[in-house]
Amino acid sequence: MIASARKGALLAAAVSLTTLTACSSLPEATHRQLLTLDTHLDSPVHFGRAGWSFGDRHDPATEMAQLDLPRMADGNLDGGFFAIFTPQGPLTPEGYAAAASRAQARSAQIDTMVATFGERIGAARSADDALELDAAGRLIAFKSIENSYPLGESVAGLAGYYRQGVRLAGVVHTANNQFADSATDEPRWHGLSPLGREWVAEMNRLGIVIDASHASDAVFDQLLAQSKAPILLSHSGSRAMFDHPRNLDDDRLRRLAASGGALCFSTIYLSAIQMGEEREALFDRSEHIADLAPAEQAHLSRRWRELDATAPLWSASFDQYMAALLHVIEIAGPDHVCFGADFDGGGGIAGLSDVTDLPRITARLRAAGYGDADLQKMWSGNVLRILRAAQAGAAR
Repeated sequence: MIASARKGALLAAAVSLTTLTACSSLPEATHRQLLTLDTHLDSPVHFGRAGWSFGDRHDPATEMAQLDLPRMADGNLDGGFFAIFTPQGPLTPEGYAAAASRAQARSAQIDTMVATFGERIGAARSADDALELDAAGRLIAFKSIENSYPLGESVAGLAGYYRQGVRLAGVVHTANNQFADSATDEPRWHGLSPLGREWVAEMNRLGIVIDASHASDAVFDQLLAQSKAPILLSHSGSRAMFDHPRNLDDDRLRRLAASGGALCFSTIYLSAIQMGEEREALFDRSEHIADLAPAEQAHLSRRWRELDATAPLWSASFDQYMAALLHVIEIAGPDHVCFGADFDGGGGIAGLSDVTDLPRITARLRAAGYGDADLQKMWSGNVLRILRAAQAGAAR
């Protein structure tokens, strides 16, 4: 159990589930006493927007961003891993150079956000940092990498990202890269490339947690076999509940749990994606939203929300989300489940559309019989345990 001076102790274990469910406010109170982390926040895409501030409350009816500091307080999200995302480009020196420049700019934007709102949020480099920030009443900002493509043809750059605060990194994104095969591409390497195997060793040496989301099944198997530290999937789902290669099957989920790792459950691929020509164009523009003038940003956000109302990206309901989550917990156990909704990266469903809806998950898990200790593990304890293990392995 993780406690903090700000939140105090969790509800007494003697309080029965019957008593809790009899009063609808108690599950929400439980949620507010938990230390909560999300392992995949794509919000840095918004940090460089002219006229837009992460410190302001934004109206979800007209604004596409799914979290900001005030709404994090509403949903009691204490922090998480802010992603340095780079779309996959050509495997050429020019492609690598452009990706590296983009990734460094995104990393700097995260630093600027933390510096700007330093009284409310702080940079974390370890599990202890997260606990200290929480005890001080500040939110928690870890850094992660989504797609290691910007590293180019060497793993040496990982050390630089480690010094910048990266503590979680994914090897691949939606297409194969120089390190590994993607779950959503045709096999090239049939798992990790030779450079990808070097990447695993360097990740372990530095103490950066390996993220297997977006990786093919063969890559997952090889990561599990080769990593000397537990791995996690920062934003993935259950293939048994929706058959998609981005999701993990039950056998691999069991092996992940047996190795000490965890699956951070997402809101994506609970149903087929309803992309469409216009939505795809909006996705492309949204990745460059910081380059747009405020009026253009507003138009993009407005049209995104209009499409959400008439042609949502996902058709899944909150009940489907909970059914799939409960299946994952049943297979892996509460010691090996965490949360990564993929907010601001295409995630969000009806009933779980932004960060303010997170207490609904805790309420449903409470109703399903999960107690304080299990809730704390799933909301942050498992992630911090895996981070500790990676850093302890690096120290050895």
